[in-house]
Amino acid sequence: MKRQQIRKLLLIISLLLFPVTLYYFSPALIINAGLQGIINGSFILFVLMFLLSVPFGRIFCSYICPAGGLQECSFLINEKKPKQGWKNYIKFVIWGIWIVSVIFCYFHNDKILSVDFFFETESGISVSSIQSYIVYYGIICLIFIPSVLFGKRVFCHYFCWMAPFMILGTKLRRFLHLPGLHIRTGKTDSCIFCGKCNKSCPMGIDVMSKTKCGIVDNSECIQCGACVDNCPKNILSYGMIERKENRNGNREKN
Repeated sequence: MKRQQIRKLLLIISLLLFPVTLYYFSPALIINAGLQGIINGSFILFVLMFLLSVPFGRIFCSYICPAGGLQECSFLINEKKPKQGWKNYIKFVIWGIWIVSVIFCYFHNDKILSVDFFFETESGISVSSIQSYIVYYGIICLIFIPSVLFGKRVFCHYFCWMAPFMILGTKLRRFLHLPGLHIRTGKTDSCIFCGKCNKSCPMGIDVMSKTKCGIVDNSECIQCGACVDNCPKNILSYGMIERKENRNGNREKN
């Protein structure tokens, strides 16, 4: 089975499991847990997102995220590229306000009293009551409707509270010059400008214009490999790359 088929299958499975996993991605439940001095499932998951993004970037978004799966279903209705630029920074404002609130809640309690991964779930299942179904469908609408109205994965670009963890993890890797997963570019002279890399990108990135020092250098890239798999000239490829300064102070790859 091809990589993109496997990727989409994993996203569909993740989406089907969303009623089980919803609270483990909750930005509100972690605040409630913090007020009670509890390390809950979403706290642990967000920390893992940050740590794993150092070597792997935003690969969680492309292979595992249920919100990503839901948005890619909306491609059947609207497959246009969303407007990006400054709007991509909206999620950092949302994340900044939220993360300050989380820190305040945990420090307000003075100490951690316990670790409960299944905090406020029913036997580990998030959606187990009428009230939680209301929350569930509210989240579904919050993710799905913007994607239908404004284009490819617009929730990821503008509003996702999880994406900044992985973007910051990627920036930390670059600061420390650690190896990390990238989309690499080969001999661009062979490019026939067919546009398949851009069209296939689920994030609506202009892939070739974001190529620097032999890699696709864009914080919105989720390392899904769609551009790699759709390039007819095999110019693009996956690779673990270490970036470091050369003598002229410019970035180069190993």
